[in-house]
Amino acid sequence: MARRTVAVFSLGGTIAMTTDADTGGVVPALSAQELLAAVPSLSSSGITLKVHDFRRVPGASLTFDDLTALFEAIDTELDRGDVDGVVITQGTDTIEETAFLLGLYHHRAQPIVVTGAMRNPTLPGADGPANIYAAVLAAADPCLRGAGCVVVLGDEIHAARAVRKSHTTSPAAFTSPACGPVGRITEGRVHLAANVPPRASAMKLPAREARVGLYTVTLGDDGVLLDLWDGRCDGLVVAAFGVGHVPERLVEGLTKLASRVPVVLASRIGNGPVLSATYSFPGSEKDLLDRGLICGGDLSPYQARLLLHALIAQGADQATIREAFAAAIS
Repeated sequence: MARRTVAVFSLGGTIAMTTDADTGGVVPALSAQELLAAVPSLSSSGITLKVHDFRRVPGASLTFDDLTALFEAIDTELDRGDVDGVVITQGTDTIEETAFLLGLYHHRAQPIVVTGAMRNPTLPGADGPANIYAAVLAAADPCLRGAGCVVVLGDEIHAARAVRKSHTTSPAAFTSPACGPVGRITEGRVHLAANVPPRASAMKLPAREARVGLYTVTLGDDGVLLDLWDGRCDGLVVAAFGVGHVPERLVEGLTKLASRVPVVLASRIGNGPVLSATYSFPGSEKDLLDRGLICGGDLSPYQARLLLHALIAQGADQATIREAFAAAIS
């Protein structure tokens, strides 16, 4: 393989944490250069690295503004024409959201690879160095050209559209429940096991502020908390039971909300689709879609919220939003 170049952007997170003398816990402190220095095998990989110490925050504290600025910085780097792929290191709390959101905006052939660590550098068996090494190899490999945004941890490559964080502490926390990983890194090379899902047309960056809520339906829900969203959000995602069901007591409130702002119907299960025409009792998926809610298909509630936020933030109207969701879940 000809010599390749990868741009690395570090955002902080567990992978970059060290012990804080005052609290005794770990906090983001390591720079991008320090992270890469812990991976000596990179020096013999034949890959040139362009390093950006972008943020040093926990994954939970990343904002839409952070990710918009990150995408703009990546786009500027790729404009120079000498980078074959991008690696982002960050906290695992929000990896699946970062990957999905960046994938909405990314339109170039160079892959964006997001990675992190489940064990911080002070623990035995810290997985950060191995994940960085695998992510850099993946970003540099021509096999992933055109793949958009992917997540690499534990030598597995997951499509941003499918990946989920499925355990709070396990080093094998990242899985793709619906389809499995699209590939693996073995002996320093990418081996694809499946085609990466096709990408939709790239979206425009935000042009305005937007507040999109996420409401999770629970047993015995009386709708009082749902009413609090009225007049306080530009859009709402409802994480419903099963294939898209809510208690009958929520129907009136959701009907009213959907007449004012886009309301997307997703499933709180996070694996499998919302149906559209099977059940028809009050509060069923068919009933709610007939009342103006938008079908979230097999998007997780978090993905549906990110897509809805991106659409509203670029000024899309209700018809455009409905069309975009139909295209995303087809």
